[in-house]
Order: sequence, then structure tokens, then C-alpha cells
Amino acid sequence: MRSFIRSAFVGLAAATTVACSDTGSPPGPAVPPRVPLSELGAGTYKGFPGGLYPGGSNSAPAAHAAAGIARAQGIVPLDTAGIPSPTGKIVLLSIGMSNTTQEFCSGSSTTTSCTAWSFMGQAAADPAVDETTLAIVNGARGGQDAQAWDAATDANYDSVRFNRLGPLGLTERQVQVAWVKQADAGPRDSLASSQADAYQLETHLGNIVRALTIRYPNLQLVFLSSRIYAGYATTTLNPEPYAYESGFAVKWLVQAQSDQMANGGTVTDLRAGDLNYDTGAPWIGWGPYLWADGTTPRQGDGLTWEPADFAPDGTHPSPSGQQKVGTQLLAFFKSSPLTKCWFVTGGTCP
Repeated sequence: MRSFIRSAFVGLAAATTVACSDTGSPPGPAVPPRVPLSELGAGTYKGFPGGLYPGGSNSAPAAHAAAGIARAQGIVPLDTAGIPSPTGKIVLLSIGMSNTTQEFCSGSSTTTSCTAWSFMGQAAADPAVDETTLAIVNGARGGQDAQAWDAATDANYDSVRFNRLGPLGLTERQVQVAWVKQADAGPRDSLASSQADAYQLETHLGNIVRALTIRYPNLQLVFLSSRIYAGYATTTLNPEPYAYESGFAVKWLVQAQSDQMANGGTVTDLRAGDLNYDTGAPWIGWGPYLWADGTTPRQGDGLTWEPADFAPDGTHPSPSGQQKVGTQLLAFFKSSPLTKCWFVTGGTCP
């Protein structure tokens, strides 16, 4: 039997149905096309440049990448006190909302069994994944958006400690890697408003990263992903363009850390706050980028989002949607130079 750790807390957030009607009013201003950030490159969306990283690139700046690899190379099994031990564990923890828990595990809220199509289910069945020292734990919870995780004193962290880690014989000191996927419920302002939800989400994500450092003192790496497509949404929970624009929040946060460290540790983005990975934050970078424009195949991997990939609300993923994210996550952790040395048996981080 595989020794993978599986836990889930699945719940759907409440949402308000959008009412649609044809009033006969003249059409509003043209909506700018939404191109995946990974394809937008040097192009812009409402004046904001694309690419996952600065300069329209999908690769981290050299210095930022090197710092991440150094931390990856330092990840070793830890005992419950956080001391290196050959019999210890490396905990990979998910943090986020309903979509996050569904995609990461998709099991019932009180069991330790994940569905075969979720990330944890796919990882458990993959012989390349190191099941000897790796403990994958789903800490995400349904209905808990970014504001419910942005302080170390938030109740969600105690729930993870007592209901997710504790029953499995694990502690907060063994958490060394986190996957964070978050959003704000009920966004109202899109870019380029000065009050745009993307700006607020960037601030919340910065607070989450700092909270994670407090709760998990041996945390080395945080990988962030933004929302999947929401063009079929029938509620105001998190429709387009907010799902797409959440990618900019992640992009800006990651760039803020890279720029701060290149600036001698001085904060360069006040919305993001202090992200110095030598003092009060882990290293942060992109996990898999999950947005594609509906049925239009994404360049490179052909990712699409079909109506069947969603629950009736068009926001939460159906089993096929959960499987798509799980597959993207597994491919990322198996191939990234920041993860192979602790995720894959015999893997190395150059």
C-alpha cells in the first residue's frame, strides 16, 4: 500500500446567481481580448504586459531562479520537531479555497482518500513520485477565500494543524513546500481601475505568504497558481474577467519579491509588502498556470476548458476539470528544477 498522505476538506462556497436580461441597450465598450499570460509575452492587456515573469518571459530571472534552486536543494526529511532525520517527512501542503481542495484531492471532507483523477490521486498512482519521504497533505478548505488565510492567527491554520497534519502524525515544522491557489469572493472592480480586485488579491497573497512563514518555520518554497477559466460562470462568486486577472496578481507578487531582492532587500511594491526571503518570507514562484480561453487550445500544451469541465455554476471544476488541474500539477512537480530533487525518486535539482 502506498504511504501517501491524503486528506481533504471539500465544500462549495455560497454564491449569488447572476440575472441576465436583454434590455435593448446599446452595447458597451469593446472587451479587450484575454490571452493566456504565458502566450501574451511582450503584448499587453489593458496596458499590462504579459508573461509569467518580467519582460514578457515565462522563465524566472536568473538570480531569482538560482535562489529557488538553492532552497530546493536544502529540502530534506524532517522529524516532528523540524530536525533533519532519515526517517522524517517532507510535507507538501495545499492552501486555498474550494477549487483548490477539489483539484488537489477531491475526496470527502472527513476521509483520507482522494479521487483517482485529482492531483493527489494521480501522484499516488505514479511510480516516479517519491513516496518514501514525501507527505502530500491537502490543507485547502471550501468557502475559504484569500481573506480567510491572510493572517497567521486565522482559524484555518489551526484547522490545518489539528485536522489535517495532526491526525497523520505530522507537524507544522515539517511543512517545507506549499501550493497556494486563491481568489477573492465577489470581486467588483476589474483592471485598470485603481481599486481593481487584482490589486487587492496581490496584497492578500503577500499577507498569506508571510502568514505561512510564521505558521511553518521551515517553509522553503511556495508555488502559486491563479484561477482556471470562468467564462461559463453563472454566479458572481468569481467570474471573468476576474479569474483571468488573478493571474496578474500572482505575476506582480512574484515580481515584487524578485525586484526587492535585486534592490538590496528594499521593498519595491507596497501592495505586495516585504517579501525578503532572507528574513520574513519563503521563496515564491509560479506553479502551473491554469487559465486558457475556453475552447481555444492553449499554445504548447493544447489546454482547453469545456463546459463539461465545470459544475452547474460554471465556477467549480467537475471531475474532468479537476483532472485537468491535477495533471498540470503533477507534470509541474515532476519536471521543475525546483521540485525534482524532493518530489521524484532519484531526481535532482541542478
